[in-house]
Amino acid sequence: MARVVSGTTVGIVGGGPAGLMLSHLLQLAGIDSVVIETRSRRQIEETPRAGILEQGSVRLLVDSGVSDRVLRDGHEHRGISLRFGGVGHRIDFQALAGASCWLYPQTDVFVDLAAARERDGGDVRYAVTDTAVVDVTNERPAMLFTDADRIQHEVRCTLLVGADGSRSMTRGAVGGRRDYFREYPFAWFGIMCEAPPSAPELIYTRSDRGFALISQRTESVQRMYFQCSPRENVDDWSQERIWSELQGRLAGEDGFRLQEGRIFDKSVLPFRSYVCEPMRYGNLLLAGDAAHTVPPTGAKGLNLALADARVLAEVLERVVNSGDRDMLDAYPERALSRVWRAQHFSYWMTTMLHSTRGYSAVDAGQFDERRQLAELASVTGSVHGAAYLAEGYTGWSGSR
Repeated sequence: MARVVSGTTVGIVGGGPAGLMLSHLLQLAGIDSVVIETRSRRQIEETPRAGILEQGSVRLLVDSGVSDRVLRDGHEHRGISLRFGGVGHRIDFQALAGASCWLYPQTDVFVDLAAARERDGGDVRYAVTDTAVVDVTNERPAMLFTDADRIQHEVRCTLLVGADGSRSMTRGAVGGRRDYFREYPFAWFGIMCEAPPSAPELIYTRSDRGFALISQRTESVQRMYFQCSPRENVDDWSQERIWSELQGRLAGEDGFRLQEGRIFDKSVLPFRSYVCEPMRYGNLLLAGDAAHTVPPTGAKGLNLALADARVLAEVLERVVNSGDRDMLDAYPERALSRVWRAQHFSYWMTTMLHSTRGYSAVDAGQFDERRQLAELASVTGSVHGAAYLAEGYTGWSGSR
């Protein structure tokens, strides 16, 4: 069967938050695009994904006209609690950085963006197969794919964007690619449970038994994590064992206890830091998880994806209007500045809170534990230390 050949200005591989936000912003600038996605819209909508939005990400969703649902259904958090030595220490975001973050799952961000693209007549094609990108260094690169009706397509573009996630196909087309990554020897054991909130804000816990994070989802559903081996088998953990482990990690002299309930979801989330350079090759540009991933400790992944889309939309608008493709180099320069800053923040939060005992061949043991406690005391005992955490967590307002 012959391919159906068509054209657009910007071809976008990947219909997650980065790809859909970019398509939305381009349309506002009068630039047409086609988005292709291997998953179905329903499949993405039904995949639970946690999410913490920086203040800038919330403004982007609202001010660009995607939706203001985050302000109605999201939960504004004006701080977090750092818990160590069995005692909680609140980091007041508003007092320290004049900003908040919002608890708003990535799944809901996708729902809002997908609805906005449908509302505005955006060309988004879900459930495609056999995807490929070709001629990325030529004048008219192309996306190849087979649609849900088994019709083969070739979409020729002025510019191509790879926003197809951490298992990116488009990344393989980047010539001379340099991969910077760090594997972590631990993972998170995540649960969702039916219970009331245990606290009004997130609790980041460093204990002798390992890290734990207490988050929320709704008034009746909660999300919690604890540090584990990447090889952990979720079937080995009964509900009783999970609650015993979580309660043990949160226990302290203040008598704090988690609200317990039926656990209905269990998973193991591996940790990895990764950056691909360059983020531009010819007429192909990478965005979101296709270009970088971070550990979830610093809540940066989704925010980086949305920031990439914002910066890339600005650059593409100038390139399309001027015809000067050399201006594409402004995108990786601006994006990577924020990406590496977020990598450092995520690495810092991760190494400050997670135990190395039993997770590494080079076990720093008691030295590392004492160092972590001193670092946490320095952060919580200093206005400047706490302000650094608050500014990084809520998003650097002065960042490019």
